[in-house]
Amino acid sequence: MKFSIKSALTISALSALILAPLFGTAGKASAQPEPHKFSYIGAGVSAGVTNGGQDGDAATLGGNIQGRYALPNVPVSLRGAVLFSNETSAIMPIISYDLAVNNNTNLYAGVGYSFVEANGKPTPAGNKDAVVLTTGVEAKVAKSIVVYSDAKLGINAYQNSPASALSFQFGAGYHF
Repeated sequence: MKFSIKSALTISALSALILAPLFGTAGKASAQPEPHKFSYIGAGVSAGVTNGGQDGDAATLGGNIQGRYALPNVPVSLRGAVLFSNETSAIMPIISYDLAVNNNTNLYAGVGYSFVEANGKPTPAGNKDAVVLTTGVEAKVAKSIVVYSDAKLGINAYQNSPASALSFQFGAGYHF
């Protein structure tokens, strides 16, 4: 089953909008949510849901380590993600635009690049280096705890295939 970029982004955006109210609390009725100033590092599970149609392209379940560095006074963050399988990992520097939904919850969308450590070996994000689009939600749920969920779309992320890779990540982290 192939996913288009449009359908992947639509699914991700709808997922983020549905999940956002579950993770945050409503702020003042007339006040605009304040931009989040917290940075975090976390870990969780990653599920690649596509394949490129060749040997070594199967959908892959693995893990993730993700982090966010919130830039001061702008709604932009520098992010990093490592999506890994039992064979290799994909390292992703990402820049994102962040939108505060309430005082505890962010929606974000970003662009980056996936560097696969061993090209041809599967990760949840495909098996070769590729441009990556991401969209997700993150929320502060306790004094130092953040939960996050996102989707990452690797454009042409499989060797010998024009297919794109779609993965979903879920995790929790420590914010500082």
